[in-house]
Amino acid sequence: MLSLHTNAAALSAQNSISRTQMALSNSQTRLSTGFRVNSAMDDAAGLQIATRLKAQTSGMAMAMRNTQNSISMLQTAEGAFDEVTNMLVRMKDLATQAADQSSSATDQTALQSEYDALGKELNNIMNNTTFGGQALLKGGTIAGSMQFQIGASKTETMTVDLSTDMGTTLENALTAVSAQYTTPSATAGTEVSGANQAAGATAAGTSIKNISDALDAVGSIRSSLGAAANRLDHIYNNLSNISTNTKAATGRIMDTDFAAESSNMTSSQMLLQAGTAMLKQSNSTSSLVMSLLQ
Repeated sequence: MLSLHTNAAALSAQNSISRTQMALSNSQTRLSTGFRVNSAMDDAAGLQIATRLKAQTSGMAMAMRNTQNSISMLQTAEGAFDEVTNMLVRMKDLATQAADQSSSATDQTALQSEYDALGKELNNIMNNTTFGGQALLKGGTIAGSMQFQIGASKTETMTVDLSTDMGTTLENALTAVSAQYTTPSATAGTEVSGANQAAGATAAGTSIKNISDALDAVGSIRSSLGAAANRLDHIYNNLSNISTNTKAATGRIMDTDFAAESSNMTSSQMLLQAGTAMLKQSNSTSSLVMSLLQ
């Protein structure tokens, strides 16, 4: 029907151009931002899933940092105990030497002097080893139950409890090794010396046993620290794997496929040009009405 008031062809062309302009705008936005989903209108369900995945990967990234910091803390403690082990070995050597008949009372006094110095250093290491400004060994972080956050959710935790080994077993063992451990300012001890050579040999024999017990206690704690650090290392590797794959899944939802979107933009541009040309043609239809009136 020819009409001056209603041009159906022009209206159809205008609707087509409007839809094409919207598609072109979406393609340009996606290409400029690099994201396929720029608002909930683009993909409501996909945005919800991607947001949840992003929160998970962010939490796992922090958990990975936690594991590395925790490993460093445990390695600091284990390194301190390594030095404690070295000193106990030296003290055992001194006690073994003092227990021999060839060591005179004068020799035993000299050996006791070094033994006391090592006892004082045991006190220093156990009380003053710190990590991040906090006491680490005696009465410190590893002396109680430790909880590590190893994942993005509340339930992903790891607990290491050395309170019994640190608070009872080791403390009693080190106290038995040297009086200087509990009271560094005390006078010379009698662990490897005595009033005479025989008394010193007897005391040294007892010290050998005490030091062996202390070495066993330290070794047990070092083993537990090493096992915990190894576990945290495996946790880190697993988190890295999960994070990589979760980020890939997020990318498949959120990221723009530049090849496909570039093709869509080109198609929209061509359709826009064609629609504009057809709108121009449809507007000339009114001239046919005028020709009938001539």
